Amino acid sequence: MYVPPFFKTDAASALEFAHARGFGTLVAVDGQCPTAVRVPFIVEHDASGATRIECHVARANPIHKIITAAPSVLLTIDGPDAYISPDWYIAEDQVPTWNYVSVHIAGEARLLPTEQIRGHVDRLSARFEADLLPKKPWLTDKMTEPKLRAMLSAIQVIEIAVTTVEASRKLSQNKNRTDRVAVSQMLRWRGGWRESEIAEFMDTTLRQDFQSEQPKENV
Repeated sequence: MYVPPFFKTDAASALEFAHARGFGTLVAVDGQCPTAVRVPFIVEHDASGATRIECHVARANPIHKIITAAPSVLLTIDGPDAYISPDWYIAEDQVPTWNYVSVHIAGEARLLPTEQIRGHVDRLSARFEADLLPKKPWLTDKMTEPKLRAMLSAIQVIEIAVTTVEASRKLSQNKNRTDRVAVSQMLRWRGGWRESEIAEFMDTTLRQDFQSEQPKENV
């Protein structure tokens, strides 16, 4: 993933964003052409500090057969994005662009055995049900055993041992503070959910940049 220096972010922040998003595109290559599928996922860290990702696909989807033969995969996670008009800057002589947040995670994938599928579904559902509190979380125990077995047999769980994490937060950091504030204000004025989310990311980055620029007092 090509990321200009202005837009780079650290791996820990990228993984935190990926965890919060929980949905992305898994890409595998069979030597001829890429195959992609949209997947929900969870990010986990083991005792050694290694990061792994669990996701699943329909067993009927041939991508898991591709992964068996070629385990190197890419998971892409997209955040909000928005068009930026040159007319929104205070400075003149600008060009149109696009602001966005995106994370690319590469790794080596393997298929988990059948007996681990229910545990995966329990972990995955617990992660997202937690966002719905105070609703009582849904559990696989609520299903009848025949129906649950049928549903679990229809999916294949994939575990990715993460090797590389890259991210781009393109939020006008290459512009001066006045222009960044002006763009954020115009995005909020437009009022769409994508524009509002990008404006929130921009404002957070502005605050962080401002704090990092402040002189540190001697202690």
